[in-house]
Amino acid sequence: MKGSKFLKVTGILMIIGGAIGLILGIVALVSTAGLAALVGSSGLGLLYAASALALVGGALELVAGIVGVKNCNKPEKAGACIGWGVVVAVMSVLSNILNVVAGGSLSVPSLLLGLVLPVLYIIGAAMNKKAAV
Repeated sequence: MKGSKFLKVTGILMIIGGAIGLILGIVALVSTAGLAALVGSSGLGLLYAASALALVGGALELVAGIVGVKNCNKPEKAGACIGWGVVVAVMSVLSNILNVVAGGSLSVPSLLLGLVLPVLYIIGAAMNKKAAV
């Protein structure tokens, strides 16, 4: 598969995942605010942080997907796509770190699954960049 098609497919998947992430992030923030109204806000700081991270992560993934689809036929823009892929991958790692800080265990399958799409996106962008040279 050519890099442009690879980047386009992974970009579309990131748009879908980012849109779902945005919706779930909004639901999480609203739910956290509702919980704070019922029981008080003490001890909910980490829950607010996780909700905000989900919202920001969804937005970044959505933007990365749009950038990938928009620029899949522009090899000169592959560097920007690689950068966006790295940002999404870092957000996935931060999410897993926050889970560990919150008292959960490190879930290697979750970490790997969260990195699959951004890594494939980066590979597609790198293939696209290499095709231009």
